[in-house]
Amino acid sequence: MPAGLVFDWHTHTDHQIAWAATGVLTVRSQDTAWVLPPTRALWIPAGTRHETLTAGTAATMRSLYVRPQLCPIGWTSPTPVAASPLLAELIDYLGTAGLSAGRRSNAEAVLVDLLEPVAMTTIEVRMPADDRAKAVADGLRADPADDRTLAEWGRQVGASERTLAREFLAGTGMTFGRWRTLLRLQAALPGLAAGLPVSAVARRAGYESDSAFVAAFRRETGMTPGAYFRPAGDAA
Repeated sequence: MPAGLVFDWHTHTDHQIAWAATGVLTVRSQDTAWVLPPTRALWIPAGTRHETLTAGTAATMRSLYVRPQLCPIGWTSPTPVAASPLLAELIDYLGTAGLSAGRRSNAEAVLVDLLEPVAMTTIEVRMPADDRAKAVADGLRADPADDRTLAEWGRQVGASERTLAREFLAGTGMTFGRWRTLLRLQAALPGLAAGLPVSAVARRAGYESDSAFVAAFRRETGMTPGAYFRPAGDAA
């Protein structure tokens, strides 16, 4: 998948395991994004509406599809799992053409045992319903570093600052200021996952200083940017 490629909103009749063998994948549901370096995969239950994309770098995406009637896993929402070296090998193995039914069944049983959920704080960014507020939200999603005030945005979309503030609060459950903070942090995740310096990620996300970015990130996720994608089991 080249940088910027998007598999637009869709569903699957089977459960899916999405994994980036190289690069970084982003999987979005209606209001949540999971950013997946090669150390993480995502279990996506059958019927879950989502889109998959690459941001600033290319990625190699590998997927498995598991028939619900043959699967003992009952997770009802997307669940990050640790992508251990053995899981990666199994994903490759199960993609082998001509694999016998017996060997496939044995490998699938091992796969189920390997699916270990990992704690991964997601940053949810709901979109407002009002068309004018959504136009502001879409503009900021395209350029999170845009620092225009709500009054300045209002002149562009044809609404007062007070009206936009009210619509953001009604549609997202939070003030415009906090909504923009969460959007910027969510937009920073692909760069962090790709190993870019915090200073570069902070600037791209609209922060004037590393310390302000780190403080906002810790406040919302409970951890530093450096710790967010640390492989499970690594020392803090």
